Amino acid sequence: MAEDIVAGVLRQWQQVHPGLDTGPMAVIGRLNRCSALLQQAADAPLRREGLTRPEFDILGTLRRMDRELTPGRIARETFASGAAVTKRVRQLEARGLVARRPDERDRRVAHLSLTPAGREVIDRLLPEQLRYEAALLGGIDTDRQRELSSALGELLVVLEGRLGSLLD
Repeated sequence: MAEDIVAGVLRQWQQVHPGLDTGPMAVIGRLNRCSALLQQAADAPLRREGLTRPEFDILGTLRRMDRELTPGRIARETFASGAAVTKRVRQLEARGLVARRPDERDRRVAHLSLTPAGREVIDRLLPEQLRYEAALLGGIDTDRQRELSSALGELLVVLEGRLGSLLD
């Protein structure tokens, strides 16, 4: 197996500080590097559609939850700020992909839903995006992908618990 860039960095640190435990750097460095590379590569089908990943996430959230949602709920589901969601929803609304309905009791609250055009875009684009993402992972066999997913799930639970309590 070829050596990744983080392995070289770890080796350099071991030469400078032989007793240093670089184990955390091995994990977090690789996760950061993978994240950066995936962000560059993983959105090609979305870009062809003229969507950003955050816009795709809003469309996907509305589709998978299959009901009207408030911008606040979308923000929680997509891990975005309320202001960011509002901006993206305006853009999606201008493109005719999302509809906004004011709340009958509180006019400050909006209820968002997919338009027929928005539903068509997400239903057409999601399978294409998943095929593309599967191709990105094609060098790793299915069992190893499941193991990796499981390990990342464990890490995510730990981080959400620890970081959530730190940020509250």
